Amino acid sequence: MALPLLTYSPSSQNQRVKGFEVPGEEQPRIYTTENIPNSGDIDELIWAAYYQVFHEQQMLASNRQPYLESQLKAGQITVRDFIRGLATSDSFRRLNYDSNNNYRFVEICIQRLLGRPVYSDRETLAWSIVLATKGLKGLIDELLNTQEYLDNFNLDIVPYQRRRILPKQTQGSLPFARVARYGEDYRDKLPKSSLGSKPPLTLQSFLRSSDRDVVLWILASVVVLIASLYLLPKLGLLPPIGMY
Repeated sequence: MALPLLTYSPSSQNQRVKGFEVPGEEQPRIYTTENIPNSGDIDELIWAAYYQVFHEQQMLASNRQPYLESQLKAGQITVRDFIRGLATSDSFRRLNYDSNNNYRFVEICIQRLLGRPVYSDRETLAWSIVLATKGLKGLIDELLNTQEYLDNFNLDIVPYQRRRILPKQTQGSLPFARVARYGEDYRDKLPKSSLGSKPPLTLQSFLRSSDRDVVLWILASVVVLIASLYLLPKLGLLPPIGMY
């Protein structure tokens, strides 16, 4: 028997309030299949879906899903099904699920699929339980089947960050595309760069280094060359070296 979703209370967020302002250039573009006059528009919609799910840092040719794209262009699946396919793909799992803990992954999914930040730690915990009990696919299905998703995006609209910019505000909310892709725990496991991490060079470390013999040979050669250029003219074996 599946566990029921843990209850949580929504917090005050801009996206919970409907706007009555006249849309301007700063408002997000709505990509939908309701009116697609040509193939170029469907390609833009597909690009927008990739950008929303993978964000710019993960938009690689190797992450494309040609089969899903073909189905969407043929009208065999809805935009929501296309989003579902991208979010349950091996690429999304590898780049986001495998590199984050459950709590961080839930935050990423809510941002990219529902277009808003999490309400609270309790909501993060609630969806983390779904992830732990139903797996990645179960979590994605539950999010895409929520009334919140259907009310805002229905079956034919690409999700977007809702109400990021408000009128008469000099600065909007931080775009989700600029949020870190993984948490600190995974970041600390990444290989450290060797630049700037080497210990200071001392005589003892130099004598123990593998380059010691090469450096000493070069220094000895330079000393011999300088001594030769100085002594050989003195002995009359070379003409004096001077300025022209």
